[in-house]
Order: sequence, then C-alpha cells, then structure tokens
Amino acid sequence: MSQLFSPLSIRGLTMRNRAWVSPMCQYSALDGVVGAWHRAHLGSFATGGVGLIMAEATAVTPEGRISVNCPGIWNHEQVEAWRPIVEFVHEHGAMIGLQLAHAGRKASTMAPWADHQIASVAEGGWEALAPSAIAFEGYPTPLAMDEHAITRVVEAFAEGATRALEAGFDLVELHAAHGYLIHQFLSPLSNQRTDEYGGSFGNRVRLLVRVVDAVRGVLDEATPVFVRISATDYVEGGWDLAQSERLAPILAEHGVDLIDVSSGGNVAHAVIPFGPGYQVHFAEAVKHAGSARTSAVGLITDAHQAEAVVTEGRADAVMLARAMLRNPRWALNAAESLGAVIEWPRQFDRARTLRT
Repeated sequence: MSQLFSPLSIRGLTMRNRAWVSPMCQYSALDGVVGAWHRAHLGSFATGGVGLIMAEATAVTPEGRISVNCPGIWNHEQVEAWRPIVEFVHEHGAMIGLQLAHAGRKASTMAPWADHQIASVAEGGWEALAPSAIAFEGYPTPLAMDEHAITRVVEAFAEGATRALEAGFDLVELHAAHGYLIHQFLSPLSNQRTDEYGGSFGNRVRLLVRVVDAVRGVLDEATPVFVRISATDYVEGGWDLAQSERLAPILAEHGVDLIDVSSGGNVAHAVIPFGPGYQVHFAEAVKHAGSARTSAVGLITDAHQAEAVVTEGRADAVMLARAMLRNPRWALNAAESLGAVIEWPRQFDRARTLRT
C-alpha cells in the first residue's frame, strides 16, 4: 500500500493523497484578478490526481503583490474570479488552498520576463514596505513600517482569509518564506528594529504569531491553517534551522496545522546546496521539533523518492513544483509507478495501465 497515495486528514479536511502542488507564481493576473490562465493552469493539476493544490502567493493588499501582475484577495471582484477555479478543482476530487502573502521589500516588480525588474509608478509600481529601511539587492530602499502599518497588515491577512473562504478555498497558507514580508521580520538580516518587533527571537516572530492568531480567529475550527517558512537564510547571522525548530511548537500552539518547509530567498546570492530533495531534511527537523505536521519541497521529482519521504516519516506530504509544471499528470503516473490504483478522470481512463 503506497503511503504517498494514502489519505491525510487535517481538522475537517481530508486530502485523498499526499502528492500536492506547491504554490507557484504565474505573474498573469490583471489588477489582482485571475483569469483564463489560472483556470487552465490550476485546472490541469485538478485533473492530474493530486490531493491538494496550493494556489500561488496572493496578496492581501495591493502593495503586498510581488509584481504588478500578481493575484490578490483584497476585494470582491478577486473573490469572484477565484470561485470557478475552486469549483472546478472540487469537481475533480482535489482540495485547494490559497497562499496569503505580502511581499514587503521584494514588491513592486515587473513580471520576470520583462526587460527590466522594478515597476515604475507609470507601470503601476509603488513604494514597498518592510520591517526596516533595508533594500533587497537591486531593489529600491523600502519604507520602514510603523505600528499602524503593521496592524493594518495583520488585519489584511485576516480579511484575506475570510475572502478565501468566501471563494470556496479549503484552507489558507500564510507565506512566511522566501524573503517576503513575514520572513523579513523573522530574519535579523532584514529586521533591525529596536521596538517590540525587532531584536530578540520573541520580538522577531511577533508579527507572524499575530497574523496566525488573527487568521485563526476568523476561520472555523474545521479549516486548516498552514504556514510556509524558509528554514534558513543560508547566511551567518540570519534566520536558521535552530530558530525554525524553535518556532515550530509556537506555531502549533497558536493553531497552525502544517508547516510547509522551504528555504532561502531573503539574501541575494546565498550559497544554496541544490540537489534532489535538498530541503527534505529541514522538513524532517521541523516536524520532530513540534506537534505540527510538515510538507517537504525542493527538487522532489521521482515517485519513489516522494514515497520514501512519506514512508520514512520525514514529512507528512510532499509539495511538487517544477515536476508538476513539466507534467500536470505527475500524480497519475506516480501512482502507477508505485502500484497504487487511484481514481482517474473518466476522460483519461483509457490511458490507464493499472486497473482494479
């Protein structure tokens, strides 16, 4: 019996298997509103047999977008645009979550394929916000947030979670990784505040805990909350695995159900030891440090590799990104490779090789 293709229940939600789609930016929204591209992109995974699809970083405020082309969840039009996508995913047996995000100092860019990086005001750009007035390499210096701005961000995450449920999403994930706003508060390299949000570990995690509490407070008990973290900055003096392990039980205590463990993103040119499954040991360490479940991500491409991660108890689920882009039917193929017979869309059934 494949463990990868066994169900996983979290609060009131049951995912049909543990092969999940990682959130992946598409830079294809207009004024924060998703459209045909997202329907095709996310819909392809829904027909591919996965247990959970995590929709990409979706900004809780206009200035929280990574790029001028990133999606949002700060108004009703955006809610209505997400709704048919969610409904299609559900029609095909998968669950779908929304990653709530604020880019902080890494905001106001153009799409990565544009001929320049930073969006001008004429192109829809804006002044970025951050814990401290410290620029990410190649970006303008951001505006350091005051207490009012911090409180507004906390409120915006809660409002975004409420709208996510209105759109029909099954769960929300808070983006505290990859050098975006919450990660910027966590790391001493980007947070040099001298108030209650800077300095000590307890102060630097304060924003994340406030956001978790605010989001948990507007959701019902049946709805899971995930948090994506970067386990390390890969730089001396930054956020590291020891602090991630310390954070894990705090998040669980405040109602976080799963920690989605990635790494890096807060420091340009950090030396990252890329290789197959290079972040799995971070998920394993965080899993054993607290009572929250974890998912592993990072160059997980092979069915047997993914099966081993779950079977060996290194993580409770795997998140795949590039492998899913290359083949949205990855889960259907992986199940057959592992000898697991799972439900296929009727339209694809003729392509099966394994049958009951």
